[in-house]
Amino acid sequence: MARILVTSALPYINGVKHLGNLVGSMLPSDAYARFMRQRGHEVMFICATDEHGTPAELAATKAGKSPAEYCADMYEVQKRLGEGFGLSFDHFGRSSSKHNHRLTQHFAGALAREGLIEEVTETQVFSHADGRFLPDRYIEGTCPNCGYERARGDQCENCTKQLDPTDLINPRSAISGSTDLEPRETKHLYLKQSAMRDRLRSWIESKTDWPILSTSIAKKWLDDGDGLQDRGITRDLDWGIPVKKGEEDWPGMEGKVFYVWFDAPIEYLGATAEWAEANGLEDAAWERWWRTDKGADDVRYVQIMGKDNVPFHTLSFPSTILGSNEPWKLVDYIKSFNWLNYEGGKFSTSQGRGIFMDQALDILPGDYWRWWLLSNAPETSDSDFTWESFQNGINKDLADVLGNFVSRVTKFCRSKFGEEVPAGGESGAMEAELEAELDKRMAAYAAAMEGIEIRKAAQELRGAWVAGNEYLQKAAPWAAFKTDPQAAAAQIRVAINLIRLYAILSRPFIPAASETMLASLNLDPDQPWPGSAREALTALPAGHAFSVPENLFAKIDDDQREAFAARFAGKG
Repeated sequence: MARILVTSALPYINGVKHLGNLVGSMLPSDAYARFMRQRGHEVMFICATDEHGTPAELAATKAGKSPAEYCADMYEVQKRLGEGFGLSFDHFGRSSSKHNHRLTQHFAGALAREGLIEEVTETQVFSHADGRFLPDRYIEGTCPNCGYERARGDQCENCTKQLDPTDLINPRSAISGSTDLEPRETKHLYLKQSAMRDRLRSWIESKTDWPILSTSIAKKWLDDGDGLQDRGITRDLDWGIPVKKGEEDWPGMEGKVFYVWFDAPIEYLGATAEWAEANGLEDAAWERWWRTDKGADDVRYVQIMGKDNVPFHTLSFPSTILGSNEPWKLVDYIKSFNWLNYEGGKFSTSQGRGIFMDQALDILPGDYWRWWLLSNAPETSDSDFTWESFQNGINKDLADVLGNFVSRVTKFCRSKFGEEVPAGGESGAMEAELEAELDKRMAAYAAAMEGIEIRKAAQELRGAWVAGNEYLQKAAPWAAFKTDPQAAAAQIRVAINLIRLYAILSRPFIPAASETMLASLNLDPDQPWPGSAREALTALPAGHAFSVPENLFAKIDDDQREAFAARFAGKG
């Protein structure tokens, strides 16, 4: 049994996330964590809301609340939505927690001790119209590298080049749109990332098993002369973690807070500490996941995120961990995802374009979305959500292939043999052929899941469902029953065991449907992973009671599809 630590990139607090955010980090993280638990591994699956920074302050002001009140309310919203999608976090924390305060201040002190923090008097942009210093991401302008007209002052989303606000052409406030900006001097702390270049390069080059999307972005930043720059880790804001050197005050930094990019990834540790406290455990319980001198040397740490987060997780956060020269666990594997687009364009909150997590759950249960999103995950390239593709995926895969199989088998058995697994008959060539196909599919599925190849795993899972349908069509127990009831009984016994197998294999993708299938078979949700198809197809003996479940999946008709498409098309 291995110990596996899984962290999903933290969703930002300022609003409900759209489906692209969901499939870029939280959903594949959940599928992977669920699978690894099924395989008998000890898993710690951590996520949290990312609560600091100017966007949170502005959203709070717009809502007429203090940042603390707003973040507390939105935390509950995001937690509830995560539960609606079946996200099985061991703990869903908050970056504003006392644990993250303490750990962020601790790391700042450790980095200062190692000579990696520098006090810099810098020029920042003050907006007269807004009456405040503007954080880098709240200054917009044209990127000098690629010409993208909505580049932010910290990074261009189009070409991923790291920027300073002064690099932008025609800068303006992203809050008010004002160009009445004035540079003013202020003192801040900088993390000397450039001093970590050689250590980071050596570490990244040792990761030969990482996906090319993750390594290519990291190496691009390392090889770019302007990529790995020293970066400010403090800001002139009211909401955030106060700047301290461990437990000591930091002279000259009074009234400042740590910059959100610095404290957010430290919340992975903070949320694990929150988990320990919530369960009445001592610090040793969470430290065994994070400190290599406390047992974390045998942990496999996997991070899953969208590609925009890769630079911070391959360079900035590792600079913090490595730079501290303390025995903290570094990530072993980073899985990054491309973008999910919506009907050929981007999701847009302001335009009401696309589907957001709360809206999705208002329309259909979480499993519908989980299946389509995971089976179309943007792994090797961007994916495009279309209502036609979604309708086809639900109707053909979930309703026709899986749902119809469960319904036909249980209803036929009830009508001919009663509500228990029938006795009689023996397996033959058809069953042997089915076992061989399922063994092949199960092995490929397990390998894909272990490698976090989510789309490939979905294909193998669907292939296993199809194999059962093809067996049922070939065996035709409804016809066999007329002439050889014993043969029909044997075939239906195999088919009912297939339902159990499908429930186990499907749990990482459609956990609610999996539980429904297992409940109909009078089984608890935590069924052991089968050693072989033969073992799986004989697990439920004759006489085992079952009930016919409700229809697992309802089809989406054309009228519904057209109504959904019109509803979420946006204003323009």
